[in-house]
Amino acid sequence: PSFLLLCFRTSLATLLIFGLLLQPQLAQLSIIRQPNIVLLMADDLGIGDVGCYGNDTIRTPNIDRLAKEGVKLTQHIAAAPLCTPSRAAFLTGRYPLRSGMDAINNYRVIFWNGGSGGLPPNETTFAKILQHQGYSTGLIGKWHQGVNCESRNDHCHHPLKHGFDYFYGMPFTLISDCQPTETPEMDRVFRRKLWLYTQMICLVTLTAALGRLTDLISVHWRTLTCLAGFSLLFFVSWFSSYGFVRYWNCIMMRNHEVTEQPMVTDRTTSLILRESISFIERNKHKPFLLFLSFLHSHTPLLTTEKFLGRSHHGLYGDNVEEMDWMVGQVLDAIDKEGLKNTTLVYFASDHGGWLERQEGNRQLGGWNGIYRGGKAMGGWEGGIRVPGIFRWPGVLPADTVINEPTSLMDIYPTVVHLAGGILPQDRVIDGRDLMPLLRGTAEHSDHEFLFHYCGIHLHAVRWHQKDSGAIWKAHFVTPVFHPPGAGACYDRGFCPCSGEGVTHHDPPLLFDLSRDPSEAKPLSADTEPLFNTVIGKIGRATEEHRRTLTPVPEQLSLYNVVWKPWLQPCCGTFPFCWCDKEGDN
Repeated sequence: PSFLLLCFRTSLATLLIFGLLLQPQLAQLSIIRQPNIVLLMADDLGIGDVGCYGNDTIRTPNIDRLAKEGVKLTQHIAAAPLCTPSRAAFLTGRYPLRSGMDAINNYRVIFWNGGSGGLPPNETTFAKILQHQGYSTGLIGKWHQGVNCESRNDHCHHPLKHGFDYFYGMPFTLISDCQPTETPEMDRVFRRKLWLYTQMICLVTLTAALGRLTDLISVHWRTLTCLAGFSLLFFVSWFSSYGFVRYWNCIMMRNHEVTEQPMVTDRTTSLILRESISFIERNKHKPFLLFLSFLHSHTPLLTTEKFLGRSHHGLYGDNVEEMDWMVGQVLDAIDKEGLKNTTLVYFASDHGGWLERQEGNRQLGGWNGIYRGGKAMGGWEGGIRVPGIFRWPGVLPADTVINEPTSLMDIYPTVVHLAGGILPQDRVIDGRDLMPLLRGTAEHSDHEFLFHYCGIHLHAVRWHQKDSGAIWKAHFVTPVFHPPGAGACYDRGFCPCSGEGVTHHDPPLLFDLSRDPSEAKPLSADTEPLFNTVIGKIGRATEEHRRTLTPVPEQLSLYNVVWKPWLQPCCGTFPFCWCDKEGDN
């Protein structure tokens, strides 16, 4: 019995010692289950502008270091080729037309801080889920998902209503109007249409009033009052687009408070960087989500004097190199706080580079490498294929390249899973959890099909035929380039989604991206034996996809995008909106 008792005690001691030895590892696992998450998103950056994606003249050592220490995705796809819809898809994990955030007309982004459209309050962002999981959540930089719905202070579309505990940045987007020395960028076509609509409504109102006064037309005074109100609204919107854009759109906010109106562009970069590092320092003792949404490299290319003239690509290259430096500063802050091994860092762009953005001989937009097309083009690769890099030392393999199709929408389920959250069950989530693919436990992406929209118009569909490795892409609609063969719509400034500026293809243009990533040689039934099989497969998948779509309110309708004075964020007494609280500090 004493021998058995001795064995029992020895075994028990061994188990206790073994348990104590395992305790740090178990603690480490619990930390890894809720890592810090830092999402870095560039604005209008082309995939060809980054060193690790083939650029050897613009220096991006910090972004390249992320790729060297982590996983680089070569087929990372934006859900839309413009800012507002692409970011809506990124935040919700859903194609933007599911939330009404893609265009039914030519107004494809949010045009005013004082508009009523924006990311609907009933959408659940990844920030909201992580907030419920105990994360501190912060958004620094660009929002461009709307501000108010019905009154100046309802903030129904504001980041704080969508799961962010802290916001500092632009509720709108950077435009050349924000820089007094630059040529105004606010859509000239939009202004012309606004003036046309104003004249038409005024004409109808005057006709109805004269008819009522002369008894030729039976019109109720209430109807006349409504028509007069619409006339005034459209006139004020048109008038405000001249000279007032800088005061209405180029503002900075901290949470709900307007801090600069108009923004002081000379210090914007330093303030955004300071706020980002401060957020990391304040929240280092608990899990945090930082979404750093750069204003770089959108025009007017705000660049500090330190970086001017440093690159071989003029102001645009200078701006990209400054953004890379900012990335390095954020990574250094993570290292300084000892958070490198417990922080997932992600870098991407919201869509492809803007080919048409030029002034004289100056190219102010990005370069999309070997890929055809660019910003605003929903089908061509140059508009939607973007950089995608993940780093998480000790969890993700270093210096790894993955050629599988992935989407910006995949960030949603990936970070929700890592935070221990549950995906919404009452709606379609189009993103897929990337962790198995990133860690190497899955060979292929979970995406079999990806649908490429331009506004609400389906322009192309991608089919990943996993058994053969082929990546087929069928184009149903393509933009008409001008001049012919130029590769962009230089006559318009943006390629349209519909109308006279596009070509419809029946049968569709078909490419195998695994053999022809530049989409230079369309296949046909004569040159590709599987042509009809592939087109049939894509057609059936498209029909199945369309059955999952349900009607929702259009956030980018003409009424929602037009400027409304009662919704305009203002730091004074409207319309005398001016302040510089950062300067006062």
